[in-house]
Amino acid sequence: MLPSVLQPFLPQAAFDAVRAAHLLNRCGFGGTPEEVARVQELGPRKAVDWLMDFPDAPAEEQSQTDVPDLSAIDGWPRTFADRRKLFEGKTPDERMQLNQQLQRANREAVQATAEWWLRRMVAGVNPLQEKLTLFWHGHFTTSARDERSAWLMWQQNELLRTQSAGNFREFVRRISRDPAMLDYLNNSQNRKQHPNENYARELMELFTLGIGNYTEDDVKEAARAFTGWAHDGENFVFRKNDHDDDEKTFFGRRGKFDGDGIIELILSHRACAPYIARRLWTFFVYEDPEPEICQGLGEVLRGSGWDLRPVLATIFTSRAFYSERAIGTQVKSPIQLVTGSLRLLGGPMPPVRQLTGALDQMGQIPLAPPNVKGWPGGRAWINTSTLFVRYNTCVMLAGQGDAVETARVTGRAEDVVDYWVGRLIQRPIPAEKRKTLLETISRRPGDESAVRSMIQLIVSMPEYQLC
Repeated sequence: MLPSVLQPFLPQAAFDAVRAAHLLNRCGFGGTPEEVARVQELGPRKAVDWLMDFPDAPAEEQSQTDVPDLSAIDGWPRTFADRRKLFEGKTPDERMQLNQQLQRANREAVQATAEWWLRRMVAGVNPLQEKLTLFWHGHFTTSARDERSAWLMWQQNELLRTQSAGNFREFVRRISRDPAMLDYLNNSQNRKQHPNENYARELMELFTLGIGNYTEDDVKEAARAFTGWAHDGENFVFRKNDHDDDEKTFFGRRGKFDGDGIIELILSHRACAPYIARRLWTFFVYEDPEPEICQGLGEVLRGSGWDLRPVLATIFTSRAFYSERAIGTQVKSPIQLVTGSLRLLGGPMPPVRQLTGALDQMGQIPLAPPNVKGWPGGRAWINTSTLFVRYNTCVMLAGQGDAVETARVTGRAEDVVDYWVGRLIQRPIPAEKRKTLLETISRRPGDESAVRSMIQLIVSMPEYQLC
């Protein structure tokens, strides 16, 4: 039986606008007043069903049209054979120039892919799927700073999206074969004669178990099991001659394990399901969850045959999810701050280079986590330098576009203030701060510029940095 904190949040009457907005913030990138009202009317259970109603694979027509602009790398070699042909017969200077062209084109394609994904987060029809894709991007980490192929980075992003709420067993099997991951953690160089331990180590330390649940010998033996797993271009290949087919001893079991065999043994480890539950809870709810939460969700995950949807539904309908410890306590990641501001303000997206420049200064660019551990998150997002950029970016976004013209700017000053606080912060604010906002527009009632100044004050409040 689930612990009481994971039991469903039942009282419809208590599911107010604050809780409805909280659900939209955590299951996506914030909700407009209309979306908040719809979620409140649906209630917690039906609202979660609605948010989770997305396909595990893109529609056929979407897969053909909704793709980033990768034209910068059209015609460039994808397979090793194509690359050899391109460089064949070239002088050293010509090879150097070709390499420079490849690198420049790849940077342009990565930038286009980042813009494509940001637009999906801001205006996509499945916000929870994009939020899950962002979570898994920080979990099964790969960075475009190290991966030479923008195509492979987009291919991996689509894998994270299609598997985001699917079966975790299948997810691990597929990410272990993903070309970008094989490059990032050097498994393409993992051969029988010279085993490379990078992927085997991170598979256990970061992706499935956590530190302390395996030995160095387990890492060495798992690395042997993944020998020969490589790729040619966008396709996984198994190089039989590079694979170590001898017996291995892993978690005290002996056998001729390959990578899939190692994955099965990892999933059978008692620490695996609670570890994944903890990572999900920390991202979506709050840090340092109670042990009974991790154990309870771990049991749901194992009991579902490793399907993720029942775990997600349990999280988003639980009492703890709607507790005081959860609501309005999470520091917005830079991506959450920027995409959420664009959603809530209703303005246009600035030029992507301006946006990614600000995100870079705040510490989070799509497709470029700092290292294999992903982004640290939480309070680590805030320091003296990033806070300044966060405030300035929000003020810049609030100062552009037509958000003010299409929303409430006239009427009683109290109503205008309450509308914008409800729209942007979505929780009550201290009385003295509300008084300051009232004073800002009371001097010039009905003045659009005064309302815009008030909005910029709202997005500069510490409360706006939290969701």
